[in-house]
Amino acid sequence: MSAKTIMIQGTGSHVGKSVLTAALCRIFLQDGYRVAPFKSQNMALNSFVTEDGGEMGRAQVVQAEACGIKPCVDMNPILLKPSADTMAQVIVKGKPVGNMTVEEYIYFKKEAMEIVRESLDRLMGEYDIIVIEGAGSPAEINLKSHDIVNMGIAEIADAPVLLVGDIDKGGVFAWFVGTMELLSEKERERVKGFIINKFRGRRELLDSGITFLEERTGKKVMGVIPYFRDIRIMEEDSVSLTKGQGASLPLQAVSRGGKGQEPEINIDVIMLPHISNFTDFDPLEIEPDVNLRYIRRWDEINSPDMLIIPGSKNTISDLLYLKSSGLDKKIMECANKGVTLIGICGGYQMLGKRIIDKDCVESPSPTLTPTLSQRERERGARGEGRDGGVEGFGLLDMNTEFHPEKITHQVKAVHLDSGIEVSGYEIHMGKSNIEGSRVKGQGSRESPVFKIIERSKNRVEILDGLKTQNGNIWGTYIHGIFENDIFRRNFIDSIRIRKGLQPLSATQVFRPDMEYDKLAEIVRNNMNMDEVYRLCHF
Repeated sequence: MSAKTIMIQGTGSHVGKSVLTAALCRIFLQDGYRVAPFKSQNMALNSFVTEDGGEMGRAQVVQAEACGIKPCVDMNPILLKPSADTMAQVIVKGKPVGNMTVEEYIYFKKEAMEIVRESLDRLMGEYDIIVIEGAGSPAEINLKSHDIVNMGIAEIADAPVLLVGDIDKGGVFAWFVGTMELLSEKERERVKGFIINKFRGRRELLDSGITFLEERTGKKVMGVIPYFRDIRIMEEDSVSLTKGQGASLPLQAVSRGGKGQEPEINIDVIMLPHISNFTDFDPLEIEPDVNLRYIRRWDEINSPDMLIIPGSKNTISDLLYLKSSGLDKKIMECANKGVTLIGICGGYQMLGKRIIDKDCVESPSPTLTPTLSQRERERGARGEGRDGGVEGFGLLDMNTEFHPEKITHQVKAVHLDSGIEVSGYEIHMGKSNIEGSRVKGQGSRESPVFKIIERSKNRVEILDGLKTQNGNIWGTYIHGIFENDIFRRNFIDSIRIRKGLQPLSATQVFRPDMEYDKLAEIVRNNMNMDEVYRLCHF
């Protein structure tokens, strides 16, 4: 039996499509249905590795969790990970097929559409309801001829469409009316109603606007979702970091902390131009003694207790950015002062002596950084050589060489210092080779951080990461380590002890199911779910 479908589209990007899709997924699950999410094409640098080693967008992973099911690549068959303004790595059914320019990808879309159809058909054969998410806006005139993510998918799935707009940004009624005006008559018929998202204030103040909108378009407003701040759901992309937890903040240092008390541990994360998987650090926010900030300029770093260089989709380009912006000097200054300095994945690679890209795996051309000016390249590319590489920070005794094969695994590992077991995932291109004798015993200047004991369900013994002898500088390829509650608290307490503070010991536990239930309650109470079910032909 084929599943029922409903599709969430938006008047633009970042209006709340992903979160509302997750909300509907949880509501349908609560009502007893087998439900799954679907987004044919996702462009995001936050990704995840499934149990079978496939890579997919983090938003669909969150939505799958809301459905109470394990994520699979059919839920997001095409993932685009931008590496430059006009180029992205294209991941199909969980595996990279190469880097493509805009023109190359448009040509590839003919093949991609068939892949999308197959994934959607498979899901529709397994579930009662499929909640489909669009991308950007369905009214992008220049994209309509090769659309594989908005109205084209709605037609294939025969899905009624609910159009979402963000009233907090202003102009939501113009967005709705303008979007409808730019749709074809057939597309307008498929839109069954509007959802006004992120509303603050008294509901009755919207009445005149809603009346106008419904009379002008002939479509009903199906819900007015209030603005909320107290629900923790991982964000899809780094645009959220420009706004903190809802309130607009300056585009400099962005604080994600603030829990009603003065934080004692200050953690700064470098906001790289191609930052990826920044959700690695979301769990740090739930700790009552932590203030987490994302840093864009060197003068924003002011004696943090911990400094993190995160993952990157274009590690060499971002390393050169750090050098050209002066952030490298501040990072080295912090390291020399004994500040805890951590590199995750691409950030770990930067902490080494050299990153080599002979085959231009990351770099689109031997110039390495086409988006930087020549002057910036000359300032930043100290050590750039014929091997397509660039000098790292030299704080860890290793070199990294990129290879075309991408490493994607779910892993379990043991933190060697504490003995705490963690779970996470690897998602990187390149291998880091330790210089000199491989960290074996006492007296070694550096040593590994983790021992991987399970990789893609296979028992292994693989050393991961590297740390200095005093332990204040270290890196790892494992994403998601701070999602492990006991490890996270133990690590923060180690910093407290170093500062002369008493450890808190009490472990904060993040319970995503509670967050999805809170989200579902808000949406259910502010949307006409009877009408939604009617649209789905129940």
